Amino acid sequence: MEDLRAIIETLLFASDTPLGVDRIKDILGEAERTEIAQIIADLKREHDERKGGFQLCEVASGYQFRTRPDLALWIKKMRGLKPSMLSPAALETLAVIAYRQPVVKADIDRVRGVDVSGTLKGLLEKKLVRMLGRKDVPGKPIVYGTSKKFLEVFNLKDLSELPTLRELKELQE
Repeated sequence: MEDLRAIIETLLFASDTPLGVDRIKDILGEAERTEIAQIIADLKREHDERKGGFQLCEVASGYQFRTRPDLALWIKKMRGLKPSMLSPAALETLAVIAYRQPVVKADIDRVRGVDVSGTLKGLLEKKLVRMLGRKDVPGKPIVYGTSKKFLEVFNLKDLSELPTLRELKELQE
């Protein structure tokens, strides 16, 4: 294949969502998984060492070029945007879903102590939460879980990177 390294770098740069090794292999066809993974590791190392404006991040079970966090302020100034904030209610609801998924709305209501209908609708519209299906109990309630976009927004490789209760308590102290 031509310059495999340049092709992989181009795919990662052009994609608006994280690309996994398997997806890249599907696009390329003939390349080996190990070769693709090695090229990605080399690109990541080179971008980290260079300390340019972008870094190659592993996020949401894939890889994506992102602006270095310490430079985000300049992008915000250029765009004149305020960061999109979630309300405390939305953050609490999202936390319940993230830590208890798969979870039905009644359980979220119970944990929060309030009706989360509006908040849940907002999280679905922002695509941070998704419907996973229906629970096989009377009434067949919808089961919710976090989405791939949740992992992207919170810069997580997977759900195992969520902080534990002990880590959260240590942060508060």
